[in-house]
Amino acid sequence: MNIYTRKQRWKLVLLLVALLIGIGSLLYTNQLVKKLSAEEKKKVELWAEATRQISDINAEPGDISFALSVLTDNTTVPVILTDEQHQVISTRNLDSLRLEDSVYVAGELAEMKEQHEPIEIVFATDQKNFIFYKDSYLLTQLRYYPFFQLAVIALFLAVSYLAFSTSRKAEQNQVWVGMAKETAHQLGTPLSSLMAWLEYLKAQPHAFEHLPEMEKDIIRLNTITERFSKIGAAPALKKENLTTVMQTAIDYIRTRTSSKVVFSLQNQQNYDVEVPLNVPLFEWVLENLFKNAIDAMSGEGSITVRIADQNQFIYLDVTDTGKGIPKSKYKTVFKPGYTSKNRGWGLGLSLSKRIVEEYHGGQIFVKSSEPGKGTTFRIVLKKSA
Repeated sequence: MNIYTRKQRWKLVLLLVALLIGIGSLLYTNQLVKKLSAEEKKKVELWAEATRQISDINAEPGDISFALSVLTDNTTVPVILTDEQHQVISTRNLDSLRLEDSVYVAGELAEMKEQHEPIEIVFATDQKNFIFYKDSYLLTQLRYYPFFQLAVIALFLAVSYLAFSTSRKAEQNQVWVGMAKETAHQLGTPLSSLMAWLEYLKAQPHAFEHLPEMEKDIIRLNTITERFSKIGAAPALKKENLTTVMQTAIDYIRTRTSSKVVFSLQNQQNYDVEVPLNVPLFEWVLENLFKNAIDAMSGEGSITVRIADQNQFIYLDVTDTGKGIPKSKYKTVFKPGYTSKNRGWGLGLSLSKRIVEEYHGGQIFVKSSEPGKGTTFRIVLKKSA
């Protein structure tokens, strides 16, 4: 199991734990709401009984005194007392500044009718009144508190994750730059020595017949060193003939791979396409794509490169006839350390993405792939920097 699969599983586990905490919080709060709602209903029923007793002319003075204390003790539950025709008789715990507003009172009554069944008061004269009530402010807050709490937690987690990801990306960038510059530095000394030895051998009377090929490889090594030295700094971009750059990269790879790999370059335009490029870095991207394609085809198959000019962008498609990439891995293949091979560090496509998107302002992604038939990588470049 690679690091990205483990990371994905950890995300799922954390998400599951968060869901369980959220569900538990909602269930617990719901139980509290039910208990508090039942308590408020008892208060209103007691308030109704107190109202009935006060209206009872046969009630004892002690009962009336108790009933009055019950009526005055209700300071939280909004109630409206109406007659049989639902005409408002009195109210309690509503906005005292708006009681003269009939629209406000009617709206409160309608809301109470939707929330709870009214409590009926039957007097000794068979006259009936109704008490309508709604949830107290505290109970209303308690109903919505879990959602507010979960929203705050989700926001905190999102901000924390974003901050952590940004910090981690900055740290990765520093590692990239440090590693690249250290590699360039380490290659510099032996490369200088090799170039000196090459010049010495060329000056000898009987120069070795393979010196030109050796010189090409040393120049190539110098190019690689130059590439590493450019990582971390904004490279200079210059208008280049894309077809020429592509053909040079293809020719270099063709001489260093099996003859069973067939390369094809197709320019859909009848003219040369020029785009702002840093050639050493962009050739690095192409070499990574070609080498991955050759590995995917096990050294036998075809690689087709298509160039298309559309509006302000140039589309460059690299298609192979290899084993393909699962759709779930389209984005993962560009992450540092991901590899499907037994060898290598899994940095080629990650570095390619960095070069195309950060240094050239373009895009690189898996356009399409079919298991057993092949993959197409697409590079999108701007015509102007």
